[in-house]
Amino acid sequence: MVDIRVILVNPKFEGNVGAVARAMANFGFDELWMVGPCEIGDDARRRAKHAQHIIDGAICVQSLEEAMVGCALVAGTTGIVTSGEKHYVRIPVAARDFAERSTGLDGKLGLVFGREDLGLFQEELMACDALITIPTAPEYPVLNLSHAVSTVLYELHLIDAPLQPPTPATGVEKEQLFRFFSDLLDGIDYQDHRRKRTEIMFRRLMGRAVPTRYEFFTMVGIISEAAKRLRDQRS
Repeated sequence: MVDIRVILVNPKFEGNVGAVARAMANFGFDELWMVGPCEIGDDARRRAKHAQHIIDGAICVQSLEEAMVGCALVAGTTGIVTSGEKHYVRIPVAARDFAERSTGLDGKLGLVFGREDLGLFQEELMACDALITIPTAPEYPVLNLSHAVSTVLYELHLIDAPLQPPTPATGVEKEQLFRFFSDLLDGIDYQDHRRKRTEIMFRRLMGRAVPTRYEFFTMVGIISEAAKRLRDQRS
């Protein structure tokens, strides 16, 4: 997992700081630095829930330069995106793209989040090695501080700890399911002129669904039992 330091620049509301701490704990990060923060009290700890240790261990400094010390790469965040190569100061990459590019980073990654009302100033953005943005509706592009932190950390966490998909059914197992489905059509005297198209439709449905082995065996059990009971009734 990428070694991450979350840096909050002049956070104005302690409740947001608490929510940031909670988000950090959700995704397995615990290094929080704050530049000239507001007073941190009971509201922050209430919002942090079980992540109060992150607030207690937070390091407070007076400048962004101090907070960046020890970071191999520093990425600032912005909700304002400008076009054109001459506006390079505010040309960011999407959080997901940045997460993919940061895989295997050697050293600490500093993530800088700005003030709730003004974000990061121009000189602060210029001090960062890279810029991240979270694609949003253009009518209201600015996220709440804790929501922005949550989204960026989620993308970084997902790259390092992707969800493992369940095991799909094998080709042999699916063919067995199709045979049982054919038996079921026999059991209900399904119309011959519609049978081929229905069997193809069922095969296409299963192809799109990509059932897991558990789902496959459940369907096989139901369909085979239904076909068996229909055969027993007719004998």
